[in-house]
Amino acid sequence: MLDPLDDAHYMRKALQEAELAYEKNEVPIGAVIVVANRIIARAHNLTELLNDVTAHAEMQAITAASNFLGGKYLHECTLYVTLEPCQMCAGALYWSQIKRIVFGAVDERRGCSTMGTKLHPKTEMIGGVMEEQCGEIIKRFFIEKRNLN
Repeated sequence: MLDPLDDAHYMRKALQEAELAYEKNEVPIGAVIVVANRIIARAHNLTELLNDVTAHAEMQAITAASNFLGGKYLHECTLYVTLEPCQMCAGALYWSQIKRIVFGAVDERRGCSTMGTKLHPKTEMIGGVMEEQCGEIIKRFFIEKRNLN
C-alpha cells in the first residue's frame, strides 16, 4: 500500500491550489509547503488579482510558511509546486534555505534549471511528480486564452 503522505499526495494539494488560480483567471500554478507531514502554507498565483509580477504561487507560499513558523528560514520544509520554479522564485527559495523542492511540470523556457539558477547547497530538488496532470492544466489555460483572443 502507498503511503498516503507521499509526494503525490501533496502534489494533489498543490493542484487544488492551481485549480483555484484557474477559476480566478490566473495562470494555474499552485503550491503548498509541508513540514512534519503538515501543510503549513497553501498558495496559488495572484499576479493578476494583485497586479504584482512577484505574486507567484511560490512567493505567496514562502511568505505564508514564514509567518506560520515565525521565522524566515524553511530548513525542514518541502515546497510542492505544480510548475518548476522560475529564476525569481528559486532565488527566494535559496534565501529561505528550504530543504526540498518538489515540482510537477518542467518549465523548459523559464524554469530555474534552464536559467541556470543555483539553489541553496542543502536544497534537494525533485521534478516530474504528477507531471502530466500539472502540465495539462497550464496547457488548457493557455489554449482557452488563445481561443478567446
